[in-house]
Amino acid sequence: IRVGSDTGQQAARSAASELRTHPSRSHRMRLGDIAAHDEPRIDMIDGEFNRVLGGGLVPGSIVLMGGEPGIGKSTLTLQTLLRLPQHVLYVSGEESPHQIKMRADRIAGQNPVNDRMVILSETSLEAIFDHIKEEKPEIVVIDSIQTIATEQAESSPGSVSQVRECASLLMRMAKTTGCAVFLVGHVTKEGAIAGPRVLEHMVDVVLYFEGDRQHEYRILRAVKNRFGSVNELGLFEMHERGMVPVENPSELLLSTRARNVPGSCVHCAIEGSRPMLVDVQALALQTAYGTPRRTTNGFDAGRLALLLAVLEKRAGVSLFNQDVYINVAGGLELSEPAADLPLCAAVASSVRDACVLGDWAVIGEVGLAGEIRAVSQARRLAECARLGFTTAVIPRENAKHLRAPEGMRVYGVETLAEALAILFG
Repeated sequence: IRVGSDTGQQAARSAASELRTHPSRSHRMRLGDIAAHDEPRIDMIDGEFNRVLGGGLVPGSIVLMGGEPGIGKSTLTLQTLLRLPQHVLYVSGEESPHQIKMRADRIAGQNPVNDRMVILSETSLEAIFDHIKEEKPEIVVIDSIQTIATEQAESSPGSVSQVRECASLLMRMAKTTGCAVFLVGHVTKEGAIAGPRVLEHMVDVVLYFEGDRQHEYRILRAVKNRFGSVNELGLFEMHERGMVPVENPSELLLSTRARNVPGSCVHCAIEGSRPMLVDVQALALQTAYGTPRRTTNGFDAGRLALLLAVLEKRAGVSLFNQDVYINVAGGLELSEPAADLPLCAAVASSVRDACVLGDWAVIGEVGLAGEIRAVSQARRLAECARLGFTTAVIPRENAKHLRAPEGMRVYGVETLAEALAILFG
């Protein structure tokens, strides 16, 4: 790993202005005359990373990755780039080249690394542009964008004007040179990327690296992607030598679940284009206070309150004097409506002290009238059958137009009360 050296400010400004030349005057084109073709992509040699990016990294694109401090953003970025054959310039405004070298040695171990990677410890954008002109890399990484400053803005690094101006200049450089740019960003207490909101609008791809520090799993989620579908998800497991992609998340997430225990129900969630089986857990017990508690982990608290009201009003499950605790095992977050019915089933299971059988899966959205609404069924039942589930409870509207996998029994239900009657007899 080579270390770049700093140059004079005059040469840096000259290089920056040369990189920031305006493109030639654009020409009008009829829609029918434009040739349709897929953008060429750089293989990241990581199935999970490629999935989230939509098939690989597009040259000339600018990718923003956000996450909490210490969650593993720099580790994931560095370990991915170490495997690539492309010429990479890794710019760090927070760590010295020796610190990055130590992390690279720990991640790579005995494996060969990218000998075309150049490490630069720099915070001046003009000096960075000078090195880009000299090295002509195919990929540039800025870790992190909050530490970089340009002379065109007088405020301190990390301020709104500095972050916006630096991102704008880097975006222009990426579009004019065809160099792909990775921006690593910190997040605020609310979980959003720090800096101006316009930063997310300027870039082509926005990724969030999430996870519970008490769990070994980390989730890479796309919330914006101009070159692929959004809401794709990549799952990684943290090991001593970095992040290991999880190719079969359903089997991993269900490997330690308790079978045939009250308060547990298996749901098949869809994250982007990927089906994943998760264990939805509920615990209900009589409250010792005047107002019952509602605590949730991995599920929206407002949605939980709504579903508990429907359970009591439409299905006769008495909850007015019950504390209810909800947990989605594995540290995942469930936001899709299809998780409503498994959550109701888990709560009813705990209240009645009756089990949902271990080889049953439950899918469906619950309305305020207690009706079970249809949901997207893409590959859900196939994933359940692949992992040995023999029975599924789904909305009747879906069951009408669905061909069940061989050896699987499917119950179509119209109401919440009907679903609970089938689950508990």
